[in-house]
Amino acid sequence: MTTAAVTHLSAIVAATGDAVSEDATKAHVVFRASAQAHDAVASTVRLGKYSVEVDEPPALGGENTAPNPVEYYLASLLSCHVVTYRFWAERLGIRVDDIKARAEGDLDVRGFFGFDDAVRPGFGEVRVVVTITGPESRERYLELHAAAEAHCPVLDLTRNPTPVVSVLETVESNG
Repeated sequence: MTTAAVTHLSAIVAATGDAVSEDATKAHVVFRASAQAHDAVASTVRLGKYSVEVDEPPALGGENTAPNPVEYYLASLLSCHVVTYRFWAERLGIRVDDIKARAEGDLDVRGFFGFDDAVRPGFGEVRVVVTITGPESRERYLELHAAAEAHCPVLDLTRNPTPVVSVLETVESNG
């Protein structure tokens, strides 16, 4: 990681720590997303000033024009791991030259299609491999791994129940 990037992360950690210690309400952040359906099963998801397309492969009714929701989950998990490893490497003073991560998940579509209600509709298992390159000992990288695993927000969403309140709004159409 370049010196400028390290200095930038150090500054963010320090500023956030100072702000939160003065006022704990400054630790609360709200992230928002919205989705608009189009085509058979595709959607456009708005994330602040960004938008991403979501689709399914033909076997699930889509045209395979974009990643599907569970692929975005894997992308979220991996990118969150990378961010968390970077921040914790800085906090622990562990040098990291490069980080790569890959993931795969097993999904049984019987749950999604309702063919077997005993089968969960989501992943049955997800496997993540993080590869670190750098000059530190394996023990130091294991220390980093433990810190990242303990503090990765997307991993936490997976490992711990998160309350989700879902409300259905209906609007009558004139046609």
